[in-house]
Amino acid sequence: MTGAASEDHGDPVRFIAVGRITRAHGVRGEVAVLPLSEVESRFEPGSTVRVEGLERTLAVASARPHRHRLLVSFEGVKDRTTAEGLAGRYVLIPSSDAATLPEGHFWPHELVGAEVVTESGRSLGRIREVMRTPANDVWAADGPDGEVLVPALKDLIVDVDLGARRVVVRQVPGLTAP
Repeated sequence: MTGAASEDHGDPVRFIAVGRITRAHGVRGEVAVLPLSEVESRFEPGSTVRVEGLERTLAVASARPHRHRLLVSFEGVKDRTTAEGLAGRYVLIPSSDAATLPEGHFWPHELVGAEVVTESGRSLGRIREVMRTPANDVWAADGPDGEVLVPALKDLIVDVDLGARRVVVRQVPGLTAP
């Protein structure tokens, strides 16, 4: 996902999501974060991130694993009320801080908004969201036939052209049938 752009010496800074705050945890300002990054150091104490909708950066005070999520404390977030105000927001970093991905892998913000079409050229819609699942990512597209969930599998994805904002998929019964 791309966060809000901000200005830095006249150049827009793009942000990418590295996590999503799902809820407050406990009474001391801790939040549950669904990681969207495979970079383990992203939530180490002392690292700084932006939280969607806030104008300032937050420093990670602590982080610990908990049920497929991380429990994270941010400096300056000291109580449950403040933590609850962060629920549902994305944790962001400047795109310039993102690691280079291997061939065939894409950041969610690169895919959101891309048109999904079949090999025959029929539009299935535009990618609205990239969902991480234990098996594989799933790309949710909204189109003329409603929502289409596209499993991000090598056997299904024919081509991803980020420059053209276009994803070509194989025609598979149940996925591409109206």
